Amino acid sequence: MNNYIISGSPHVHGNESTKKIMYSVIIAMMPAFLFSIYYFGFDAVRVTLISVAACVLVEWLIQKYLVKGQNTISDGSAIVTGMLLAFNLPSNIPAWMIIVGAIVAIGIGKMSFGGLGNNPFNPALVGRVFMLISFPVAMTTWPTPQPIFGEALTDAVTGPTLLGHIKEGLAQGIAANELTAEEIINPLIYSGSLGEIGSIAIIIGGIFLIIRKVIDWQTPVIIIATVAIISTVCWLIDPVQFVNPMIHIFGGGLMLGAFFMATDMATSPMTMSGKIIFAIGIGALTIIIRLWGAYPEGMSFAILIMNAFVPLINKVCKPKRFGNTVKK
Repeated sequence: MNNYIISGSPHVHGNESTKKIMYSVIIAMMPAFLFSIYYFGFDAVRVTLISVAACVLVEWLIQKYLVKGQNTISDGSAIVTGMLLAFNLPSNIPAWMIIVGAIVAIGIGKMSFGGLGNNPFNPALVGRVFMLISFPVAMTTWPTPQPIFGEALTDAVTGPTLLGHIKEGLAQGIAANELTAEEIINPLIYSGSLGEIGSIAIIIGGIFLIIRKVIDWQTPVIIIATVAIISTVCWLIDPVQFVNPMIHIFGGGLMLGAFFMATDMATSPMTMSGKIIFAIGIGALTIIIRLWGAYPEGMSFAILIMNAFVPLINKVCKPKRFGNTVKK
């Protein structure tokens, strides 16, 4: 009689690991990182290195002295959180504020829920929103891009973001079609976070992740399409009050959020139908906040709000049980 050894699931294993996935994400962020260095110089390196180092150190300290479990800093997830947090910050932000943001991102947004895979909210966005609420002046003072090579795009040292400039102009009664002529020609004359002004570099990194099958293409495409559809409808109805949809698509943190934060495996739905609902919700909330909210940018808030709905989405959009062919 043959003896069978029955082990617990999963029974099918792939070649991917958490470490491989995280380092693929790090590689995908390199184009945007290099782009930020070109336009913000050493400050881009400073902010990124401090953020990454602080996130790794905080995770190591918590695991060593509080959780006392297996050390996971080598899997690259803390590095990813640090880079994403840096990409959401202005290049002139003080070092101690970055460290505070890293403590909140890792300590509260990730480790307080049990670490990687257990966190319901994107840790980098938790840190970013905390910093926006706690340090509103520093988080909304944006240095203007100053290319390493060539002439400066503007003489101003600091200035508004592209979406902030439009929001302020509309509040002053300036027509949207008058505001957007220069922006469409050269949007880089306006400021932004490290990862906000390099939409093309973000897209390149996102395509790399899709080709590597680290993320699915549906989530970012549906988010961008939702923003494009709603903003286009509003623009066609009233071009005086609503700007060209291309501004919303390529301005702000839409690309960064769509490709690198909304696709986080731990904080997004499990099924494709759930991901579609999730992506539509993020796109709709983002453009609603941009058009009618107090903030010019709404991507961070939209992702965190939809993160909170993920358990409900997973409950409604359950995956088909393996081997179940009975239709109810």
